[in-house]
Amino acid sequence: MPKQKGERLIANNKKAYFDYFIDEKFEAGIELKGTEVKSLRMGHCSIKEAFVAVENGEVIIRQMHISPYEKGNIFNKDPLRPRKLLLHKYEINKIIGQSKQKGSTVVPLRVYFKDSLVKVEIGLARGKKLYDKRKDIAKKDMKREAEKEFKVRNVRG
Repeated sequence: MPKQKGERLIANNKKAYFDYFIDEKFEAGIELKGTEVKSLRMGHCSIKEAFVAVENGEVIIRQMHISPYEKGNIFNKDPLRPRKLLLHKYEINKIIGQSKQKGSTVVPLRVYFKDSLVKVEIGLARGKKLYDKRKDIAKKDMKREAEKEFKVRNVRG
């Protein structure tokens, strides 16, 4: 079977961009067991409730839901089990240092295939206040109105 080239998105965390300012992004590998990769190839993954924790010098993603593979029977693992993220030591140290700052956290942004490997993009994030979210909503509305106006002009003209 030939290996696929490029990136293929599995799961995206749109809510993270709405709730946080993303300061820095890291690409991490993920430690998977058995049939989890087959389930990911079918697109059965959710990172909406997922969060990243640093424990004993290791970066771990928790509450990431990978549905059990239908044909996996006894080889399936717990769908919500904690999974270790694979990063370089200097990246882990940077994440530990940044996450200790007040108001800083680490959130998963997306899960994707890079060539044939499963990768997780995590981001160092700062929480948004309510007024920041209102500004984002206003920007989206203005952009939507401008696109709508542009379409109407092109149809008439």
